[in-house]
Amino acid sequence: MEFKLLFLTGFLVSVALGLMLDLGFLGKEQKALTPKQAIWRTLAWITAGLLFSLVIYYFHYHLHNLNTVSDFQVFKQTYGSNFIVFDDINKCRESFSKEAFINYITGYFVEYSLSVDNLFVIMLIFSSFGISTSDQKRILVWGVIGAVLMRFLFIFLGGLMIQQFHWMIYLFGGFLIITGLKVLFSGGDDETINTENHRVFKWVSKFFRISKENHTGKFFIVKDGKRYATLLFVVLVLVEFTDVLFAVDSVPAIFGITRDPYLVFFSNIFAIMGLRSLFFVLGHGIRNISTLQYGLALILLFIGIKMIFQKQLQNLGFNEVHALLVLGSILLLTYISSFIFPKKWVGP
Repeated sequence: MEFKLLFLTGFLVSVALGLMLDLGFLGKEQKALTPKQAIWRTLAWITAGLLFSLVIYYFHYHLHNLNTVSDFQVFKQTYGSNFIVFDDINKCRESFSKEAFINYITGYFVEYSLSVDNLFVIMLIFSSFGISTSDQKRILVWGVIGAVLMRFLFIFLGGLMIQQFHWMIYLFGGFLIITGLKVLFSGGDDETINTENHRVFKWVSKFFRISKENHTGKFFIVKDGKRYATLLFVVLVLVEFTDVLFAVDSVPAIFGITRDPYLVFFSNIFAIMGLRSLFFVLGHGIRNISTLQYGLALILLFIGIKMIFQKQLQNLGFNEVHALLVLGSILLLTYISSFIFPKKWVGP
């Protein structure tokens, strides 16, 4: 228990400091990141996320306090894991560590892919509302914080539902399949947002007067003695709304890979960290992944099918290594096909 408390405390403090640094709370950074800064920060966060897999491999069984063979047997039954339980405790730990390592890496890449899709939607929102670069930074700060909070909430609720109601795993799987099919057949043609007819715009207008003028850096203004919400505030609400939608997608996706609450938590957090830096990488020209929509659709379909037919796939010998190879192949083909079928992106 002492190790778990120290480990989680250290992890959360490190995440908080890293998030504050990346969002500019620990400096006087007021402008958008330069291409060089954005790329280096993005690479740093990806490296941190991948290196954390080594921590998972060597220390993860300590978090679950697995000290005996019977502890591993109970864990396997509770979380539906596939690692082999041996009579020898050291072999049990090795088998457990290998599966945890693979599940973390797989979950990290899946969650990171969905986070990239989230950023593309945010870029579309900024472009449609004509948000300036300086205002984008301010909205991104709150957008990333909102994404972290939404993942926390949905991971907690999703874990509780699956623990108490195992049939929820089939519901989540079906949801992912339906979502994947919608994304796959949407055609990717919806690249404009009708701002005044948007549902979020109408919803905000029920609670606030909205000023349609451009008020740089302000979410609210006072005009003729009356308080108005600006378009910047509407965009902030819309970005937070997309955080909710993507949390609804991403949390079932990771539960389709593992039901281990720590792996779900860690992979989600590292996938979110550095999103602001990644946004500016995309914003500086790396936006031509034209087939990203279809790649993500296939990922959602695959994970949904894996959730529903998990036992049948296990009986056929399909394990986490095969799942990682399938997901990696989808991402690689998505990246390669974007060069074969290029698409002009209209950015902010």
